[in-house]
Amino acid sequence: MSELERIKIAVKTLISLGIGKNQEEIGKLMGYKSKSSFSQVLNEKVPLPGEFVTKLCKLSDRLEKNWVTTGKGNVLKSDNENKQVNMRSNSDRTNLSESNDDNLIKEKGIPLIPIDAMAGYGAGDIQVMEYETERFIVPTFKGSDYLINVRGSSMYPKYNSGDIVACKHLPLDTFFQWNKVYVLDTVQGVLIKRICKSENEEYITIVSDNKNYDPFELHKSDIRSIAIVTGVIRLE
Repeated sequence: MSELERIKIAVKTLISLGIGKNQEEIGKLMGYKSKSSFSQVLNEKVPLPGEFVTKLCKLSDRLEKNWVTTGKGNVLKSDNENKQVNMRSNSDRTNLSESNDDNLIKEKGIPLIPIDAMAGYGAGDIQVMEYETERFIVPTFKGSDYLINVRGSSMYPKYNSGDIVACKHLPLDTFFQWNKVYVLDTVQGVLIKRICKSENEEYITIVSDNKNYDPFELHKSDIRSIAIVTGVIRLE
């Protein structure tokens, strides 16, 4: 992956964090007066300015500059201070880092969050406090970051509507394990689907286990947050 490709991922990450609504707003925050001038940099129409990465990373202290320039590590910093989401249970508010602390999981359990909050939870910087958060202590789900309910029948018989799946958040530049089930926040909404390789490397193939639902192609740029399903609680 080239530095410019990592820059594009960083821009999409800033959008997912709410720093800007779109690429144009990110450009304006960096001092570009027009959408076209910013796009020219991203599309290699003009040389990459020397301070471009520095200015980009200044938009959020969560961006890992070393990853953007070298590809080492992750696009977001992994320290607990910079990667947390505030969630409130019946009696208190708990800070949860993106990678849950084992002691916290043992004491509090894994939070069950609404599927609509999945994107914000993965991004880290939002507060989900207007509902009661149920927690489950499931030793076999160690390393999972959150639980969500399955909606609909598209993944039947693997998952039924109402089942609870455990999810582990992954960076946007993750290496997909083909034919595994992921939870994706996309421009089409949150999808719980099996991910298969596409003939076009810019796309992934979205597959439902229920054969009544046809597979479709999804451009990788349309993905705003990724989690892999690590387990399921089946409701009879």
